This record gives sequence, C-alpha cells and structure tokens, in this order.
Amino acid sequence: MAGASELLTVGELAARGGVAVSALHYYEARGLIQSQRSSGNQRRYSKASLRRVAFIRAAQQLGVGLAEIGDALACLPAQRTPTKADWARLSTRWRAQLDTRIVALQALRDRLDGCIGCGCLSLKACALYNPQDACAQQGSGAQRLLPPAPVAGGRGRRQA
Repeated sequence: MAGASELLTVGELAARGGVAVSALHYYEARGLIQSQRSSGNQRRYSKASLRRVAFIRAAQQLGVGLAEIGDALACLPAQRTPTKADWARLSTRWRAQLDTRIVALQALRDRLDGCIGCGCLSLKACALYNPQDACAQQGSGAQRLLPPAPVAGGRGRRQA
C-alpha cells in the first residue's frame, strides 16, 4: 500500500471530488475508480482518483453515460492521473454525439415555444408529443400517458 499521506479516505475523496460517498462506492463497483484497503479494511484512494472523479463528473455533465465513461477510462492506466491530453483524446469520441444532441435539443426548444403558444393540451395534434398526428385514431386526450388497462366486461381502455 502506498504511503498513508498519499492516500485519501472515502470521505476525503468525496469532499474534495464534490460527490457523495455513495457515488464513490457506485463508481468503484462499476470499475471506474479503485481503492486499496487499509489494515482495518477501510477504503483508501490514491490522489489520482481525484482526477478520475473529475473526469467522470465532467463527462456526466456532457450527458455521457457511465458505461461509455467506463470504456474511456479503461483506456487509461489505473496507476496514473489522467492528463489534459488523455481528456482531449477521449472527449473526441463524444463530439459527434454532443453535436447531434445539441441539434436535437435546439429543435425541441423551438417546437416547445410553439407548443406553449398553441395551448391545445389535448395531445391529439401536438407536434411535440404526437408528431404527424400518429395517435389521432386513438382519440383525444392523454392516450399514451397511462398504460392500457382492462375494463369490466373485458374490452376497451381505462377511462380517466
């Protein structure tokens, strides 16, 4: 085990990394970070774990899932701190996804402005919730918000 002054307790890493202790336990269970065990079986983390936690948080803020983050971190040696060059190389993988997501979110924002102004609230012809009026044959109302349920007599949809 590395020198005690070089290791952080789970509480220290959580405080310095800006995450909950439970998040660190989850990251460790997913293989995103690693700990050593003290003689008292307590978790101890290398200072390099701080950079890994920062990497995880930054990637999550970009909307990257933990599975993809894990794949990216698997490319790095566990014994060293990820560098700026590592981040640049790994984040390049996500650039196209982010660009696509930005375009989709801008389109959603633009439709939402129109939706707020239309005031239909029936969802029958809502361009946001029901594009091209695909649910019109089911009738007006929130048809897709509740799962279908049997009605006494055996047939039909639950009435709200």
